[in-house]
Amino acid sequence: MDLLKAKIRAEGIVIDNSLLKVDSFLNHQIDPQFMRLVGEEFANRFQGEAVTKILTIEASGIAVAVMTGLAMNVPAVFARKKKSMATGDEVYSAKVYSFTKKETYDVIVAKQFLSPDDRVLIIDDFLANGEAALGLAAIVRQAGASVVGIGIVIEKSFQPGAEKLKRAGYRVESLARIASFSRGQVNFL
Repeated sequence: MDLLKAKIRAEGIVIDNSLLKVDSFLNHQIDPQFMRLVGEEFANRFQGEAVTKILTIEASGIAVAVMTGLAMNVPAVFARKKKSMATGDEVYSAKVYSFTKKETYDVIVAKQFLSPDDRVLIIDDFLANGEAALGLAAIVRQAGASVVGIGIVIEKSFQPGAEKLKRAGYRVESLARIASFSRGQVNFL
């Protein structure tokens, strides 16, 4: 997606040649018009897959998941990192390691929001090592539902996540694929 690459070049900040900060439009401040276009792009890439639910993890994936759900006319569900008193005990859960936060979370989804009939599209903002997507896929499997694909806004292709997900049999669609960072610059595939 050329528009995304241009936005990353204009607004992204490379930190220590390992992290890309895009909080001006994706994961701290949200550019809703741009997120609408991102959601429409995922809807186009996964049209014909009979998606019934979008699944993401809080918090950075929510904006993209909601816009994708809007474009596909299906609900967006997000896995919580902390259980609230209102959630109850009927949940699916998985452990997910966060590359950027260097923490492992137990993520949960209330059982009422996923069923065996669901065809789930997993959406996330970044793909590094694939842990979040694999955790979400585990939750989908626990529900007896099926994963139709994984949509990623920004893939760090120099890390093993995409290859790991593909080896596990998942279709991965990344809107921007980063080959490397060098001297504060982003190099795309």
